[in-house]
Amino acid sequence: MTVGEIAGLIAAIAFAILVVFLVRVLIRLAKTIEKAEQTVNEANTTIEVVTKDVDLLSRQVEGLLVKSNELLNDINGKVATIDPLFTAVADLSESVSELNSSSRNIVTKVGGIGKTTAKATVAGKVGGTAMKFFKHKKTTTDTTGGK
Repeated sequence: MTVGEIAGLIAAIAFAILVVFLVRVLIRLAKTIEKAEQTVNEANTTIEVVTKDVDLLSRQVEGLLVKSNELLNDINGKVATIDPLFTAVADLSESVSELNSSSRNIVTKVGGIGKTTAKATVAGKVGGTAMKFFKHKKTTTDTTGGK
């Protein structure tokens, strides 16, 4: 073998080794690309599932908000209905407080004499206040249609 043939043989072997390494690199690259495609496909599937779940969740939240608004409106209506009751109770408690104050003044003025008369006066005032309250309540219910 001549030097040219040996050089050609070395070049052919080097070229063959280069081709083998390039083939191995290309196979690894193909596997990496395949894994990347699989990852992208899984990501797309996940995005589709999440999108469907979010759509469903948003519909359910919207329904819940509608029901909450209806419930709140119902509660507001019922609170408005019982508001006069609280006003009447506040007025009655104020009248009772005034009555207590008046009865204390009467008892201190009367002292030991006429305790029975003072008690009768207090009872009369309590009865009169109660009658006014119930009379006011009856006229209020009669004007609202018996409710």
